[in-house]
Amino acid sequence: MASNSFGEIFRITTFGESHGQMIGVIIDGCPAGIFIDESEIKNQLARRRTAQSIFTSGRKEDDSFEIVSGYFENKTTGAPITFIIKNMDVKSDDYINLENTFRPSHADFTYSAKYGNRDYRGGGRSSARETTLWVIAGTLANQILLQNNIRIKAYVSAIGNIATQKNYQQFDFNTIDSNEVRCPDDNCATQMIEYLNDLKQNGDTTGGVITCVVQNMIAGLGDPIFEKLQSKLAAAMFCINTVHGFEYGSGFAGASMNGSKHNDLFNNVNMETKSAETTTNNSGGIQGGISNGMDIFFNVAFKPIASIKQEQVTANVNNELSSLVISGRHDACVVPRAVPIVEAMTALTLLNAFLKNNAYNNLNLK
Repeated sequence: MASNSFGEIFRITTFGESHGQMIGVIIDGCPAGIFIDESEIKNQLARRRTAQSIFTSGRKEDDSFEIVSGYFENKTTGAPITFIIKNMDVKSDDYINLENTFRPSHADFTYSAKYGNRDYRGGGRSSARETTLWVIAGTLANQILLQNNIRIKAYVSAIGNIATQKNYQQFDFNTIDSNEVRCPDDNCATQMIEYLNDLKQNGDTTGGVITCVVQNMIAGLGDPIFEKLQSKLAAAMFCINTVHGFEYGSGFAGASMNGSKHNDLFNNVNMETKSAETTTNNSGGIQGGISNGMDIFFNVAFKPIASIKQEQVTANVNNELSSLVISGRHDACVVPRAVPIVEAMTALTLLNAFLKNNAYNNLNLK
């Protein structure tokens, strides 16, 4: 199996399965001399963790991690950094009936078709358990970005048909974690929680939308042809389980606007500091594939979790049809727990662009 690495300069490689002995991430390209804020990593893992509420999976992993390489006397050494987490609360018997049966809208059939052999326990390598490692690496990446005052915040803007009509500038980001669904719109949050509790009771699931905002951006990140910043962000988001859509700036709404309304007019440009301000930000902080210094903001759409506790018709490896009720522990909606994952993948993407830009600007060719 290839494609277990993400990033270029700040590069991560992950390993492990949902019900295996452990999962882990190797981070290569991290600058030396950086203190790793383990308390913040624990905080972000807690935001992603299962068993947070009645409508999340009941799997109870404390996600205690060990740093086993690349860290000495509380500083990174420049060598590859390895984090490992041992899986503790596995219930593999919940999946024994799936050894030869394909769950609807899961990766069971496609993995079998591609590799011929799959770990059916909790989805194996395709499980969202993998994203625990992204949060670890992304938190470290975010720590480096914060040293340059670049701030990343994500929140839930929609669950099912319940969506806030406010834009991100109307919210206090400090309130995102004040409720179970991580929606800073209190009225929407209350409706979302009631809706999810009902869904959980009925054995059903739903999707939603996460909005992510990057503030204090610098101009010049991204490359204009095949490495456009928005394409790198979109690719990172589509790595996340159940993600089905991405839009930035005005997104699909921009398709119905006139150019005279959509254009972001400049009201301040400073070539010495390479900064600019525009009257609007329909571009979402990116023009020509390169950041322009305005806020970057985008939406990520998640489909409903495919593991539902209602009877469904499916097929097995012998093409025999049968009814299936999926057991195990699953979320009614993954979106609230995905907020730190979106932030982590954004941080990894932007740090790579930031380091690449610095390397390019510091070339001293003779």
